[in-house]
Amino acid sequence: MLEHVCKHWWVLLVRGLAAILFGVLTFAWPGITLLVLILFYAAHALVDGIAAMVLGFQMRKATGGAPWGAMVLVGIVSIIAGIVAFAWPGITALALLYVVAFWAIARGVFEIMAAIRLRKEIDNEWLLGLAGLASIVFGVLLIARPGAGILALLWLVGSFAIAFGILEIVLAFRLKGLRNRISSRAAPAPAA
Repeated sequence: MLEHVCKHWWVLLVRGLAAILFGVLTFAWPGITLLVLILFYAAHALVDGIAAMVLGFQMRKATGGAPWGAMVLVGIVSIIAGIVAFAWPGITALALLYVVAFWAIARGVFEIMAAIRLRKEIDNEWLLGLAGLASIVFGVLLIARPGAGILALLWLVGSFAIAFGILEIVLAFRLKGLRNRISSRAAPAPAA
């Protein structure tokens, strides 16, 4: 399983880059309208969900079971959140705030579950768990301050997305490095 996850390190890289792009766009246009914010969020959630599902199904192929289900569930939750945001762009700021908050909490829980299961395969693998914890904290903060509205929390949304993206990219490159070490160990020794 570890070899298969490492082979597809680029999926985490895509997730991280999409999160950072979403975060940067929220900072670049601070006067953003609610409709544009909803569309940015929806696009990010869809890309993230598809990438998470690809990773989950790749893990399934490698293991025949194990922790793949949690990653697929993260993907499904993200895709549903993206579809809901696209389908009802006129949604109120408060309703979007709760969609984003519950999406972040659910995603965080499933990523922590996946990280715990991956610890059996990778020693001291804490980045996915930290990304999950960041998601939960972000969701709880949104619920705790609903009166401020989604536009007032734009900087928090952007900061979360950038921090999450950085953690995903770091994890992706750690898996890429691990893949290279696994490949070099598996390569046959040159004949003398």
